[in-house]
Amino acid sequence: MSLPFPNIDPVALSIGPIDIRWYALAYLAGFLLGWKYALYLTGLSANNRPNRDDIDNFIPFTVLGVILGGRLGYVLFYQFETYLSDPLSIFMVWQGGMSFHGGVLGVITAIIGYGLYQKIHLLRLSDIVCAVVPIGLFLGRIANFINGELFGRVTDKPWGFVFPYGGPEPRHPSQLYEAFLEGLLLLGILAVLIHKPLVRVRPGIVTGVFLMGYALSRFIVEFAREPDAHLGFIIGQVSMGQLLSLPMFLFGAAVMTYSLSKGRQVA
Repeated sequence: MSLPFPNIDPVALSIGPIDIRWYALAYLAGFLLGWKYALYLTGLSANNRPNRDDIDNFIPFTVLGVILGGRLGYVLFYQFETYLSDPLSIFMVWQGGMSFHGGVLGVITAIIGYGLYQKIHLLRLSDIVCAVVPIGLFLGRIANFINGELFGRVTDKPWGFVFPYGGPEPRHPSQLYEAFLEGLLLLGILAVLIHKPLVRVRPGIVTGVFLMGYALSRFIVEFAREPDAHLGFIIGQVSMGQLLSLPMFLFGAAVMTYSLSKGRQVA
């Protein structure tokens, strides 16, 4: 028993020879909605930095961090030997291949560089960035589901789907699991936290919760997600996604510990 896979064309709109895919629209909507939400969050703090101008000016660096970091992360973590034999294919981003963990490293680099140059408290900036990231995660995972990619392992659960590229057996809709855990649930938790004055006076709590929350969600869902065919399991039954989530969780815990140790600051 399985659910019918929705027949949604991955191409949302065609303009002449140009195909605009749902995945590209998910990225665009994620950046736009995240930007608007970040502008709203700057108004919650009595501290004057980061302000609305800071967020407006930081957006291009965020986009670069996500795209460059995500692509380089995929090259290094998932298909290094393939790209080593054909380096020019690294630039063919339209063929797919992005790593969220790489994107995180790219955005962290952008936060550090921009924050130091503009003399903005790094953890205040990262708290706002982390609070809005789940919007993009939710939209991106929905787009993964529409594309029928990154599907789960074979299951006999009644909510399994027969994916177009996953063979004849029903599989876990792991993209939807991630959309809920990494997207909606994490967005709600962070929204509650960042609206609490006792949290805002301790910059870094929201950042730490995001890093640990994403890592934990990804680690759990990986038990239902089909490992990448060209990688399989890395160590025993541990996938690459789980392996990369471990240092992310530890880094989030370190940020949280540092934040709590610093005590209250100006809200």
